Parts: sequence; structure tokens; C-alpha cells
Amino acid sequence: MHFAEVKGILSAKNGMNLYRGCSHGCIYCDSRSRCYHIDHPFEDIEVKKNALELLESALRKKRRKCMIGAGSMTDPYIPLEMELEQVRKALALIERYGFGFTLITKSDRVLRDIDLLQKINEKAKCVVQMTMTTADDALCRIIEPNVCTTRARFEALKKLRDANIPTVVWLSPILPFINDTEENIAAILDWCAEAGVYGVINFGMGLTLREGNREYFYRQLDRFFPGMKERYIRNYGLRYELDSPNQEKLMHLFHEKCERYGLVHDNGKIFQFLSAFEEKTAAEQMPLWPEEL
Repeated sequence: MHFAEVKGILSAKNGMNLYRGCSHGCIYCDSRSRCYHIDHPFEDIEVKKNALELLESALRKKRRKCMIGAGSMTDPYIPLEMELEQVRKALALIERYGFGFTLITKSDRVLRDIDLLQKINEKAKCVVQMTMTTADDALCRIIEPNVCTTRARFEALKKLRDANIPTVVWLSPILPFINDTEENIAAILDWCAEAGVYGVINFGMGLTLREGNREYFYRQLDRFFPGMKERYIRNYGLRYELDSPNQEKLMHLFHEKCERYGLVHDNGKIFQFLSAFEEKTAAEQMPLWPEEL
């Protein structure tokens, strides 16, 4: 861990990352790509020490309320967050100033902040996005070694549902020859339906590799899946997009099951939902039953 001063915290689309780098160790992580110019070891987390001051200043100056996002590059709920509480402090600011919020994570540590997530959702809108890649927890511990299992994420989604916090699942990435099976896709979608998620984002059954994350991914394949790297090189060379050979069949299954369960599976519609700020009226914020007063 090291600290750094930054000049700004919100992107043009109101996204933020309070940390740079990650310790979850996911073997496929795109954030390792050299194009992002992380000039320190990826697991040496950079903490933006003036982020909260910058965030409060930005929120105070905004003329219109909007959704604030987190987690596009670094999972907000890395283990270090439990010590520093940067995300929790940011949530408190977002709630105080009446903005909406959405985040992407693959950690059940998000439940620590369920009280603040509820308060934000009562005033405006809060959406938790959860990444799910494999229903096999043994495989999960290999490809996502330092974060909770998919089943634990499923349990977290149910608790968020019970707290009336809307959720979205990212079904991504799907690694060719590893988790690109009908059984895996069906199991994850069954969990999504049971957890009452709003929708499931999927850009195709495959993954992307580019300079930086490709080398790391191949080292992990050599470590855990002997011979798999050679299979990837034979089939894909240096391609950026690596589609599963089962792409067509799996996409048909994906859309069919989402349709059957009533899960939104149009990426555009889901992103519109995530970006739309919805401020609650005073009446909407009132308790439904007199005994709750």
C-alpha cells in the first residue's frame, strides 16, 4: 500500500476509483493491461489520500444530482477497504448530498455498508452490480483466488434483495475451455432469478486479452491448467477478443433463460437503468405503515 495525491476523483461520466491496483488476484483481470499505465506493482494498492475531499467538493458544486459510480477499474471492496473505509466514507458523502450510487464488485464485503446503501436508495437510487463467472466454487478459488466464492456473492445478492436494493449481475468473463459450459451458465442464471436481480449484463461468451493482462493470464494457465496456454495460442493467437467455441449455443441459452425468468438482458436498457438518477419525493420516502413512524 502507498498513498498518492490526485488532481480529480470523478470522471466525465461521474465514475470514481478510490484505489488503484487490486489484491483479488483474478487471473483474467483487464485492469492489469498496460494501456491503463499503472506504474507500480498491481498488488501494491495506491490509495488516493485526498479523494474524499475532492469528492465532497465535486458533489457540492454539481448543479444537478446524478448517479455516482465506482468499481470500473478497481473493486471497491478489496481487503484494504475494511481497514481504511474509504468507500464507506464516500458513501456517507453521497448520501448526505442526495446523489444516487452504483458500484461493481465481486465481494460480499459490500454487505458491511448495507445501511448506507439503503439510505441512498431511500432518497434516490442505489444499485449494486455483482460479477459472477462460475457456479463451481472450487474453480472460483482458482480463477478469483482472493475474493469470496460465487455462492457467497449469491447469498449477498439475496440480502440486498431483502433490503430492497436493486442488483445487476455481470456474467463475465467466460473463459474458453474453462467455464464456458451450459451447466455453468444455467446455474448462474438460476441464482440470478432466485436472488431477484434486475438484469444480467453479458457482452458475449468469452474474454478479452491485451498486453499486460495476457501475460499474467497465461502464467496462471501454466500454473493451474497445464497445456491450456498452448491451446489458447493455437486457437486465438494474439487476438483481443477470444470468443468461446460454444458462443452461439451459450448465447441462445442465456437469452432464453433470461426471457423465461423475466431478467432484463438488453445491455443498453440495463446501462440506461444504471445511469438514470431517480430522486424520491417526500411522500415516497415516508414509511408505508403508521407503526413505522
